[in-house]
Amino acid sequence: MSHNLNRAVVAGGTGLIGRRLVAELLLQGTSVTVLSRDPAGAKVPEGAEARSYGELRSSLEGADAVFNLAGASIAGRRWTPAYKRELVFSRVDTTRRIVEAIADCAQKPPVLVNASAIGWYGPRNATPIDETAESGSSFLASLCRDWEAAAERGSEFGLRVVRLRTGVVLAKEGGALPKMAFPVKLFQGAKLGRGDQGFSWIHISDLVDLYLRAASDDRWAGAINATAPEPQSNAAFTRALGKRLHRPILPIPGFLTAAAVKVLVGELSGELLTGAFVLPAKAERLGFAFRFKTAETALADLL
Repeated sequence: MSHNLNRAVVAGGTGLIGRRLVAELLLQGTSVTVLSRDPAGAKVPEGAEARSYGELRSSLEGADAVFNLAGASIAGRRWTPAYKRELVFSRVDTTRRIVEAIADCAQKPPVLVNASAIGWYGPRNATPIDETAESGSSFLASLCRDWEAAAERGSEFGLRVVRLRTGVVLAKEGGALPKMAFPVKLFQGAKLGRGDQGFSWIHISDLVDLYLRAASDDRWAGAINATAPEPQSNAAFTRALGKRLHRPILPIPGFLTAAAVKVLVGELSGELLTGAFVLPAKAERLGFAFRFKTAETALADLL
């Protein structure tokens, strides 16, 4: 059964995805509270209220839905031991605090839509996978398992928990696409490494729609892949990007681009040079209709 959202709470509402989600909620007439470590300085859309995590329980009391997108950027910095701890703390500990606060509410929110990532699966071969695939063994896979486990604790007291395993988000405003497009525009675009690694992506508009549908439709629960129906290899996506920008893609040997990526980003290179072909099987079974199914249609809209 689907229902309207009168009041929603968003953690991570000032990030790339969170800002779009908050704006869409406001357009639908939803009252939105954005949780922030710095509510006075938080840049939230007009009409939304920013509150601190110190007011967590009172902010959550009686909300129709909670969206948790909080977390330091996976690709924000090199994965030093200190930054790995920040990645874990900003996701796992924040999620744990939110779930514990919901448990303490007299009028509990009925649903938590929690961010996760397809890094849960770890590197894979070219065989497409869906939500039934097992988790990987990388640092990112371990992080995602702990992140999801913290959210799923809410199901113990009747909270409906949806865990959206998100692919690479394509958006004009930031994220991966401007970084990928920049060298292509300069006639320096090339596949990363061998180029046959899976590149599972999603248009930001479809991702926001998934968040909204997950919150409003009671049939949605558990892990759901937030990826477009047609993942591509890194090489194929790079060619599509070059075609859209009317630029050639350089035939640079894969070992050279792999070496350059390892020097630039360190351990994170393992995620960039490997990948998985992840399918949104569960979302499609639940009747979700993607607006941007192919890389070509997504790039035509964004570039």
